[in-house]
Amino acid sequence: MAGVPETSPAPPLTDPGPPAPLLTRALCDAPVVATTTRSGMVESVHHGIVVATDSDGDPVLQRGDVTAPIYPRSSNKPIQAVAMLRAGLDLDGELLALACASHNGEPFHLNGVRRILASAGLTEADLQNTPDLPVHEPERERWLVEGRGPQPVAQNCSGKHAAMLATCVAAGWDTGTYRDPSHPLQQAVAATLVELAGEPVAATGVDGCGAPVMAVSTLGLARAFGRLASADPDTAEGRVANALRMHPEWLGGTGRDVTALVAGVPGLIAKDGAESVYAIGLADGRGLALKITDGAQRARPVVAAAALRAMGLAGAEETLEVMEWAPVLGHGRPVGGVEAFGF
Repeated sequence: MAGVPETSPAPPLTDPGPPAPLLTRALCDAPVVATTTRSGMVESVHHGIVVATDSDGDPVLQRGDVTAPIYPRSSNKPIQAVAMLRAGLDLDGELLALACASHNGEPFHLNGVRRILASAGLTEADLQNTPDLPVHEPERERWLVEGRGPQPVAQNCSGKHAAMLATCVAAGWDTGTYRDPSHPLQQAVAATLVELAGEPVAATGVDGCGAPVMAVSTLGLARAFGRLASADPDTAEGRVANALRMHPEWLGGTGRDVTALVAGVPGLIAKDGAESVYAIGLADGRGLALKITDGAQRARPVVAAAALRAMGLAGAEETLEVMEWAPVLGHGRPVGGVEAFGF
């Protein structure tokens, strides 16, 4: 066209995101599942998708479109760990829980990551996850005072990455490309997710740590966690579930609601995820998964507690009471809070 300078085409995006058919209105149309009040007035609302499944994996409680795909983010980690065990990873106990963790970066977590690496003849230099500071505030402050910068070992996903590397060593797979979606490790993860969720992977993206993140629905995620929690203890699924139950402090750490929930409810397993995802499994095979659509974490444990109550969870009154109310402060004192809505 005359007067318009010629330009080169824009370079392709390295991560174009999901194809157009996945850009549904499920998140936009999700119902209100929590409110935030201040001084007697509702100040904010949180929309969400919530589903609980029975022991057969069928929905018995649902809010919003529970068949729409989401990125479970770190809630996928116990499923990834199952795939790794099946591929030859030799971990149990606290180190297997750490493989499923979004850990605080407390000293025992980082020492555990180094133990996983050393068991496979590897070092911190082999980690490919994003460098970061510990998420636990006291530990983060200590690192800053000591002049220490972000490191892969301190990032909350380093346990998963160490386990992925150890799996590659055990299986004879290349360790330099373990984050590639076409790598045998990631193909094994995808196959395990499909099996446990009972549905295909809807999309594959890049997680915050650099590893692939695979999308399924909240219904599929709840179904997968119900199957994990009720699995035979001699299976890979049962080994993962037992590790989480026995070592919840390795799953999160000091002050984390996921650690308190697993420690406080016998037989329960759970995993929190970025952008406000929660996945929970009960020993009787029931599952629960939720996604707060604005990604705000403050509503996530509150809605999870309300949904667990609605499922008739028994023997967890003290734990649920702590989770189901998040105070809102005014001038340093409680003047309102976040509470579930519609349960």
